[in-house]
Amino acid sequence: MRKVIQWRWPILIGMIVLTAALFMMAPNLTEQAEEAGSFQLPTDADSQRAADILADAGASEETISLVYSLDEPLTEAARTEIAESVASLQDIGKPVTGVLSPFESEEMEDQLVSEDRKTILVPVTVDGSEEDINALADEIRATILPEDLTAYVTGEAIINNDVNTSSQEGLKRTELITVALIFVLLLAVFRSVVTPLIPLAAVGFTYLLSQSLVAFFIDWFGFPVSNYTQIFLVAVLFGIGTDYCILLLSRYKEELQAGHSVEDSIVNTYKTAGRTLFISGIAVFIGFSAIGFADFPIFKSAVGVAVGIAVLLIVLFTVVPFFMATLKEKLFWPSKKSASHNDSKLWIWFSKLSVKRPLLSMFVVALITVPLLFTYDGELSFNTVDEIGSDYESVKGLDAIAEGFGKGDSLPVTIIVNSEEDLVTEASVPYIESISKEVLKIDGVEAVRTITRPTGEELDDLYIDTQLGLLTDGLVEARDGVIDVQGGLNEIQNGLTEVENQLPAGSEASSGAASLQQAADGLGQINEQLTLITGGMQQSGNVEQTAAQLGTISGQLAQIEQGVGAAAGQLQGTAGQVRELGGGLEQLASGIGEANEGLDQIAAGLTTAAQTTRAMSQSESVRETGMYIPDGTLEKEEFAQVLDRYTINDQKAIKMEVILAEDPYSPQAIDVVEQVKSTVEKAAIDTPFEQSEFAYSGISSMNSDLKAISSDDFTRTVIIMLVSLFVVLTVLFRSVVMPVYMIGSLLLTYYTSVAVAELIFVNGLGYDGVSWAVPFFGFVMLVALGIDYSIFLLDRFREEAVDGISIGQAMAVSMAKMGSVIITAAIILAGTFGAMMPSGVLSLVQIATIVITGLLLYGLIVLPLLIPAVTVSFNQGVFWPFKRK
Repeated sequence: MRKVIQWRWPILIGMIVLTAALFMMAPNLTEQAEEAGSFQLPTDADSQRAADILADAGASEETISLVYSLDEPLTEAARTEIAESVASLQDIGKPVTGVLSPFESEEMEDQLVSEDRKTILVPVTVDGSEEDINALADEIRATILPEDLTAYVTGEAIINNDVNTSSQEGLKRTELITVALIFVLLLAVFRSVVTPLIPLAAVGFTYLLSQSLVAFFIDWFGFPVSNYTQIFLVAVLFGIGTDYCILLLSRYKEELQAGHSVEDSIVNTYKTAGRTLFISGIAVFIGFSAIGFADFPIFKSAVGVAVGIAVLLIVLFTVVPFFMATLKEKLFWPSKKSASHNDSKLWIWFSKLSVKRPLLSMFVVALITVPLLFTYDGELSFNTVDEIGSDYESVKGLDAIAEGFGKGDSLPVTIIVNSEEDLVTEASVPYIESISKEVLKIDGVEAVRTITRPTGEELDDLYIDTQLGLLTDGLVEARDGVIDVQGGLNEIQNGLTEVENQLPAGSEASSGAASLQQAADGLGQINEQLTLITGGMQQSGNVEQTAAQLGTISGQLAQIEQGVGAAAGQLQGTAGQVRELGGGLEQLASGIGEANEGLDQIAAGLTTAAQTTRAMSQSESVRETGMYIPDGTLEKEEFAQVLDRYTINDQKAIKMEVILAEDPYSPQAIDVVEQVKSTVEKAAIDTPFEQSEFAYSGISSMNSDLKAISSDDFTRTVIIMLVSLFVVLTVLFRSVVMPVYMIGSLLLTYYTSVAVAELIFVNGLGYDGVSWAVPFFGFVMLVALGIDYSIFLLDRFREEAVDGISIGQAMAVSMAKMGSVIITAAIILAGTFGAMMPSGVLSLVQIATIVITGLLLYGLIVLPLLIPAVTVSFNQGVFWPFKRK
């Protein structure tokens, strides 16, 4: 330390140059956080896998929505304005790839216009980055939306952008409030206008250096980053940086007032308080470094604080001694006294209870904390919209959709069935419907839209019962047609008999009479056969046999037609009345031909019906799904639009949209998605999709992944963090016992604090739960920062206990000396987190609530009552398995 004092000017100048150079050269950390996005899921998460499939298929379009919220049911004038907006959207070009007009068809209008006709939805598919999509949204607001209609632009990318914007605005407010708050608190504590500038200068160096280094690490090593990175750097560095400075400055003043020289006072300060500070810094560094073992990038992004802690320790051991050595006693000008180094009367009073009556002290702590612990349910919220409140246009748009169509319609869950082979065949598509039906049985699913139900309603024409009904109708029509033909042939038979009777006896035409009689007899026989056929059709329904019989009759009719035609030719060659009879025979021959054509058509229809029924009988999908799709159906023009919407990657992947009955952001929606996943997995067994890959996209699916990942990460990171802290504290304190109850006291404080937060935000304000990231960050912050205060107390206790006094006396002295420092530090650190309150970001407000509650509970209740009580209860055993020096 004497070398640092000697070289203080070159060190300070070097630090200034280094800080300025890195700050100017470093990438923009804010832009890096925005580019990383709000959600960064591992590659094996279902929703991330779905995003990758869509991207690989060139179908990674997102959908944003124009939502028109009308004061009255849709009028013709409003319809015209909305239609003009749709036309303008279609003319924009990139990044717009498609616009669904609510007035394109009756079916589309039913889907995109609410029942009360006051909410109209215009879905717009876009392909581009979040930046492109939000630029498009700005353009739509400025140039396309009608001024006289209430309309909003919303969508997942727009909501995420609003969350980022809110976070960055909150960060700026937090920075300003933090600096002002720290200055005021230090001014009150030290009663000096100079002293507050020292911590602010030290922390300012640290923050600028840390921010630059983290930005470089992100570029060089792929360091994790999110919106939380900067906010936590500000809160933690300003908070504990100020705490550490208070510890150093208080001890420095104590040394000066003991009559030591400036240099000796600095050296003694760093031998005592500096050691405590170093232990605390190492503990906090380990705590935040443990976050690096998390899998979830958003959680890992707080590991940047560990970089800040390392830089802070360097600054505290280089820059702060400069101010001590340069300003000397003037560092505390104009105050002669400071509350920060006086013995704490409050903690002296606490010591009378905790040191002299440890069991009663423990009971008091239990009385305060345990009832709160029993209220804790661990309810979590994954509602991103809650983060920014209802003032943003994107949220108003979602609310309008929810009111007009139902909450689930705004952000459906998309199931992607992916394979390396063509999935869209007449044999496989029926199984998509069977999976859809199983999904529809889930409580909480309102509708499913896919190839077999494009509007959410099943296509009856694809079902076997409907098709059999149509076949039955066709058979009835065929029978009626045969009866009609039979009636026509009767008339022709009568006509032939009449012509035969009119032929003069012995005339030239008499030779044709025999052939006419033969034709009439043939028609009579055919009519008898047709009577048998219609009777057989009615009784047996044997379509194939009927078609064959009609084919035979068709041949007979052709022969009769030729005979009648020949007779007509002969008669036409004669003269007089006989010649006229030949013309009548020609008409009769023509009638026979028409009847024959009719029978041919009936036979062809019956043949097709027979082939269809045979194919149905041989189809596995008919037996297993009750659905049959004839060959060529999916290639028809009317199916093109459906396949376009619900298939990707050259029909190697199929999309199924699941509309939830629940709010897509709600915990209930997560439960429904988890049921959907298990149901689809079971429903795909023994189907053509058994070997296919299933992935799930949509906000509810993403939240389901978040829930699983955050829970696993929380457990793993907590274990690593606590074990690491235990090992470090065991080595530094030369005791196994002290680290156990230090960590135990923090766990008690954390769960009590999070229970308080749940009471406020869930029971009091009506949120679904505390935000999903809050328990993780709240734990890390509170444990990593709270451990400082127990180190402050117990390291001073270790120092006092060396002199050979009793454990109780050493603890009482330590409490008197450190009480004011700890309370002041806790208030300042709580104040820096309190600066998050005006940020407007719900998760930050909740984290701040947990940390503030925890720090005040720890500094005013748990630390002065529980830690001393446990320490004196162990007596000499507190140093086990080592011995007191």
